[in-house]
Amino acid sequence: MSAVRSSDARRAAAAVLDPELRVLTIDDLGVLRDVTEDPATGRVTVTITPTYTGCPAMDVIRADIRAALTAAGHADAEVVTVYAPAWSTDWISEAGRAKLAAAGIAPPGPAGPAAGRPVPLTLTVRCPHCGAADTEQVSRFGSTACKSLWRCRACREPFDHLRAF
Repeated sequence: MSAVRSSDARRAAAAVLDPELRVLTIDDLGVLRDVTEDPATGRVTVTITPTYTGCPAMDVIRADIRAALTAAGHADAEVVTVYAPAWSTDWISEAGRAKLAAAGIAPPGPAGPAAGRPVPLTLTVRCPHCGAADTEQVSRFGSTACKSLWRCRACREPFDHLRAF
C-alpha cells in the first residue's frame, strides 16, 4: 500500500525548532522535505535534508521530530535523511527570512546564479537592526559554522549573517 500525506503529522514535524537558529522551524528553514504516513501501518516517515553534510544539529533535529510526532499520537515514526538535492539557503521561506531579521540575524541573499545570470557577490549586508548598508564583516565565522559575524558602522551593533550556500 502506498504512503499518504498526513496533515497532523506534518504540522507536528513542521513545528520543530532548529536547535541552532531557535527563531526558525525546520519547515521555515527548508530542512523538512516530506511527511508521509502508511495507511496500513500508521507509520510516519519524515524526510529531511541537513543544511550541510556533517551538521552537528541533525541528531537533535531527529530526536525533536520523533518527540513531536509521539506527542501528536504518531509513535511509529522514521526520520530519513537525504542529501540530494543539497540544501540551499534559497529554501528558507519568506516567513523564515522575516523571523531571522526580526531576531537580529541578517538573512542570506540568493545562494547561486540562476541559469544565464551572473554569480552574486556579497560586498555588504544590510544591518537587521537599523537597515543600514554600511556594514563590515568582522569574522567569516560567527556563532555557528553557517553564520558570519558582521558589525554595522551606522548603529555600531554586531550581528550574525546567515551565509548563502
